[in-house]
Amino acid sequence: MSHAAASLSICMLFLVAALPARGQSPNVASSDNRRRNQVDIFTRGNYRYIKSNGIPDHQHGRFPNRNNPNAIRPQNYDFRVPLRPKPAARVIAVERQAFGVAINGILFDPGTAEYWQRDRSTGWRYEALSGKINLGLDSNNAHVQPTGAYHYHGLPTGLTRHLNIGRRMQLLGYAADGFPVYNQYGYADPHNAKSTLEKVRSSYQLKSGTRLGGPGGRYDGTFVQDYEYVKGSGDLDQCNGRFGVTSEYPNGTYHYYLTESFPFVPRYYRGTSDKSFHRRGPPSGRQPHGGHSRPPRRP
Repeated sequence: MSHAAASLSICMLFLVAALPARGQSPNVASSDNRRRNQVDIFTRGNYRYIKSNGIPDHQHGRFPNRNNPNAIRPQNYDFRVPLRPKPAARVIAVERQAFGVAINGILFDPGTAEYWQRDRSTGWRYEALSGKINLGLDSNNAHVQPTGAYHYHGLPTGLTRHLNIGRRMQLLGYAADGFPVYNQYGYADPHNAKSTLEKVRSSYQLKSGTRLGGPGGRYDGTFVQDYEYVKGSGDLDQCNGRFGVTSEYPNGTYHYYLTESFPFVPRYYRGTSDKSFHRRGPPSGRQPHGGHSRPPRRP
């Protein structure tokens, strides 16, 4: 067998510009050859490798924009994940790194660099998809870091439209620990591929009552800390995943989901993330004058 057991190469031009969605920046495209999507996914030995230039293969919002001052620029991604991932002894929080990478080479990166009173030490981190803070996201739940890296904070709607998924369970990428990532559809019986497909439900809920300290006010989803995991309240575990069968894994595997409600993109790993995903430098979005918009001092 050759060093590469399987190979997937994609090189696509952007589509023509489309009309803007209401309340979002207009979708744009580029004919510049440097802005073509380039991604190579292949296996070798015990690992799956994902190499990408980080350019989306679908229409995207206009960047920079009023609330996101960063332009999309090519990246030099070179990730690897284990082919046979194993659950770790305990779940591990996703901190200061991307959760995983989509099959088009774009990162899933749920965290923000925006904190209450612009102070990380407060612990009150703004939620990107709360609707309470404008970070210049486009209709794909994505925007751009100061490095020029376009990344998803939620369901990558442009990618799912590009794949013409509809109401199907679709592999969208891989987490940094190697477990696969799917869209919001899964089997009603996770162990039976002949059962009906349905939207899976997150097991996170808004806390009740009023925040103690910090920004005060009622828990309303403005901050990540406004949510709590309630075991058994949904279909998924704390990592927004579960064990079950999929088209790619008919014998079953642990797998993650991207959901329409919090956490949107998982915030915990079930396995151990590969070092190739560990950031070298400041956390996502951080720069001297703010990587995204300046958040309000109070929600």
